[in-house]
Amino acid sequence: MATEKKPVLLAVDDDPQVLGAIDRDLRSEFRRNYRVLRATSGAEALATLRELKAREEPLALILADQRMPEMEGVELLEQARAIYPDAKRVLLTAYADTEAAIRAINNARLDHYLMKPWDPPQELLFPTLHDLLNAWQAQYKPRFQGLRLIGFQWSPVSHELKDFLAGYMAAYQWLDFETNPEAQVLLGSTGFTAADLPVIVFEDGTALSRPERAAVAVRMGLASQATQELYDVVVVGAGPSGLASAVYGASEGLKTLIIERQSPGGQAGTSSRIENYLGFPTGLSGAELAHRAWTQATRLGAEMLAPQEVVSLCVQDGYKVLTLSNGSEVRTRAVVLTMGVSYRTLEVPGIDALTGAGVYYGAARTEARSCDQQDVYIVGGGNSAGQAAMYLATYARRVFILIRGESLAASMSAYLIEQISQTPNIEILPFTQVREVRGQDHLEEVVIQHNGQLEVRPARALFVFIGAKPSTEWICELALCDAKGFLLTGRDLVADPRFATSWKHNREPYLLETCVPGIFAAGDSRAGAMARVASAVGEGSMAIKFVHQYLDE
Repeated sequence: MATEKKPVLLAVDDDPQVLGAIDRDLRSEFRRNYRVLRATSGAEALATLRELKAREEPLALILADQRMPEMEGVELLEQARAIYPDAKRVLLTAYADTEAAIRAINNARLDHYLMKPWDPPQELLFPTLHDLLNAWQAQYKPRFQGLRLIGFQWSPVSHELKDFLAGYMAAYQWLDFETNPEAQVLLGSTGFTAADLPVIVFEDGTALSRPERAAVAVRMGLASQATQELYDVVVVGAGPSGLASAVYGASEGLKTLIIERQSPGGQAGTSSRIENYLGFPTGLSGAELAHRAWTQATRLGAEMLAPQEVVSLCVQDGYKVLTLSNGSEVRTRAVVLTMGVSYRTLEVPGIDALTGAGVYYGAARTEARSCDQQDVYIVGGGNSAGQAAMYLATYARRVFILIRGESLAASMSAYLIEQISQTPNIEILPFTQVREVRGQDHLEEVVIQHNGQLEVRPARALFVFIGAKPSTEWICELALCDAKGFLLTGRDLVADPRFATSWKHNREPYLLETCVPGIFAAGDSRAGAMARVASAVGEGSMAIKFVHQYLDE
């Protein structure tokens, strides 16, 4: 990440000797904290100021001589104020121009004037400039260093970009175009208009309008193309199980590639707080756990492609060939499928139009702060719903958990139930379902059926956690899946009536092996898997053991 450039002090004078003396004195006293620039005319100074503004560099002070041809110092300082309204403006003048300087204090809002000569500068120059610069520093806020995202609060596209950046723990600043004056100024500097939003502005000042995630990923330094002609193992999906496979595969000397279509962590990556994972007594967020594992796998030598999606897989001459959505192909000796699951959608009137604009699937941590002192609703009674409720309760006025049954006991961990019971602004509504969502361009009301009665309630946001479906649509024609789409492996595969016609190897499949030798499955997309982070990590690690056994055949 780039560091913030030092604020600028700009000296302007048409006399080379005087300008040289100003430049020398400013550098001797202020160069540690400021960058000193010079200009020989008002026109040159204004051009410099516009360049600085375009690069979003801060200007702390401009010191201009009054008597310059073409443009006097007072006129220059007046025009400079339009470009940098907060910079301190100082006029350098001779005794004869004192009256003009005094008038400029009122007319041009001059901050100070200095008499020539200013020798010794320790007494006649530096004290005044130090006072002015201290006053400027008191109100100066350095520009955010990182990506900046300008958009509309209720734009689903803006929401998707926020979630994507947050998933990779990229430092970014969200600027709501409708409420943040800085957003409008920044957008104007990019050449785009409100019709082009959302717009991402990078650290170097370049910007992209409505960018594809792949384009943002490239700018973030993520790899989009495989570097090897052949891998030992390719892991499809970077949830906890996939990341564990990558860590163990790379650490054990396998040429390992992991491909993720969205962001690392899977569903676990959206969790605001995981408190029952071994070795983290104070808990950690899903994004933090995923980021640590991603970093660990990379350090050990695993190669990552993201965001890239595998759209098909076939076997050619014993090798597995994966085709990506960009048309490229990756060849490997073995595959570990860890695609995980995706949230099931809530089928009620009005929900499609409001998804991403007040209705969210998963925790949507990026939207929590915008729920400040408002009512939000959570549909679902699992651990993900409980973790989201605890996180949102920090910001929202009230958090309502809607469940179809009588209590959370059957579906949520005891530690979460206890925390929820001790949080005064969380309320559980049993025997309750959402019947409709309403709003113009964003969610405004939810219609719920509570204890048999329909109620219309104001709502800032609705977070949906109503179960999941495996992300296996693209692979079920090659590998056997159960009726719900989960991949069959090991003993479950042997027990399936289709096994005899699909398995043509002279041994039984390994514990996590699918009906295609050398293709393994781990984590939530595998039939019979336990929906816990620790279990997913264990399966992902164990899959590499079977990869070794397969490669040794």
